[in-house]
Amino acid sequence: MKLKNVLLIVAISVATSLLSIWGYGTWLRNQSVSFQNDGKLPVNYAGFFDKDAPTGIPDFTAAATSATPTVVHIKTKIKGKTVASKNSNPFGNLFGDDDPFFQFFGGPRTIPDQQASGSGVIMTSDGYIITNNHVIDGASDINVTLSNRKSYKATVVGTDPSTDLAVLKIDATNLPYMVMGNSDDVKLGQWVLAVGYPLNLDVTVTAGIISAKSRSIGINQSRSAIESFIQTDAAVNPGNSGGALINTNGELIGINSAIASPTGSYAGYSYAIPVNIVKKAANDLIKYGAVQRAYIGVSYVPDGISDEQKKQMGIKDGPGIYVTSVASDGAAKAAGLQKGDFITKLNGVEINSSSELLGQVSRYKPGDKISLTYIRDGKENTVNLTLKNKAGNFDVVKNTTAFDQLGGELVTVDKETAKKNDISGGVQVKKLGDGLLKGTRIQEGFIITSVDGQDVNSLDDLKSILNNASGTLRLEGVYPGYDGTYGYPLAINPDNSGNSDNSNGDDNP
Repeated sequence: MKLKNVLLIVAISVATSLLSIWGYGTWLRNQSVSFQNDGKLPVNYAGFFDKDAPTGIPDFTAAATSATPTVVHIKTKIKGKTVASKNSNPFGNLFGDDDPFFQFFGGPRTIPDQQASGSGVIMTSDGYIITNNHVIDGASDINVTLSNRKSYKATVVGTDPSTDLAVLKIDATNLPYMVMGNSDDVKLGQWVLAVGYPLNLDVTVTAGIISAKSRSIGINQSRSAIESFIQTDAAVNPGNSGGALINTNGELIGINSAIASPTGSYAGYSYAIPVNIVKKAANDLIKYGAVQRAYIGVSYVPDGISDEQKKQMGIKDGPGIYVTSVASDGAAKAAGLQKGDFITKLNGVEINSSSELLGQVSRYKPGDKISLTYIRDGKENTVNLTLKNKAGNFDVVKNTTAFDQLGGELVTVDKETAKKNDISGGVQVKKLGDGLLKGTRIQEGFIITSVDGQDVNSLDDLKSILNNASGTLRLEGVYPGYDGTYGYPLAINPDNSGNSDNSNGDDNP
């Protein structure tokens, strides 16, 4: 075959191949799905692509700069004590408490002094500071260090185990303080910053987003626990407790309180108490010494009811709280609510879960008027009701401390009495009254010299120790004119918030 014919055949083959490829590509394009591109967006994207919205990585420097001077480092000291063993000691009458043989067989053990640290947020220029109750619980010494390294001794203004909040006071003026935001305005996906003193480090700022709202994780063991956390993925570690969660404007939107972790350190999620709950609790603690907690006066199913149950009761698909009973002297009863009603809104705010209901009601005090929307027999109703306290009235609740519960007449011993009894000081029971002391075997005249191994030289010492303690304590002391040291167990209320049970859907909220 001539070369000319060979070249012709090659050329025809190449042309045929190219034509085939072009034809297949054209056919494939015609088979592709056609996406609508008319400039419209789905409803869930409406407003997202804003031509005036800032682009690029957000800048947190202004927010961090304004917030860090208002967040403080809190260091606490818990005095060591001697506690009795949980196991009974069969040799207690044969050996003294300090005998090594007695120690071996379950005698008292000594817990050394402990130190801990956390964070706090300055609320006012004259030194009021908000933090977590668990940061200062049981502390005999509280020291606050500002971002400028100045340190102050702090006193406890009030505590509320139910919300895990506490207010401290330092003697200072012209302090920088945190601007309060509105936690109702926070949105999922919103950038936030956590500011605090984790792991005993200097002030630290981390960033994340809001990943959930009104979250309950069951970490608060108070009898009347209120959990309606803001959940974020901003890194929070031990020491961050009591610190600030702020938005990109530098406004406080929550107090960092907990982490969800199998190890005790950050593992992805952290939880903050919403600032709208914080403001109410802090103001009450400063004004009354106890949080004025309001109740609707209903019991409900905490985890909600099934869709099948809703259908049977004529309730349309949607969120709400099913009422299982109504307190006879509560606000709900006075407003006409009944068992079987389905609460859907409070003051126009949709209620999706029991934690949301708790979070909303916790912002109010007895005497406040609210509107409540509920469904009965398939019909929606809205009523106005006046919230009451746990006792079913509108009285102000005072914080009853462990010291207040002792009863009787107590005085600091004078120097002459102390010298005669070879003690450095103490508190004498001049007269027994109706209180905790009456339930012990203590007799009038007894001088208390220590509580759980902590020295008591004055009434102030006794108040400080008792008001930061819980459970069963051991009072030790002497009787004037008698030899030896005597000890008595004293059981005090572990939750002195002045409020009753508010958990597990019982009589909530």
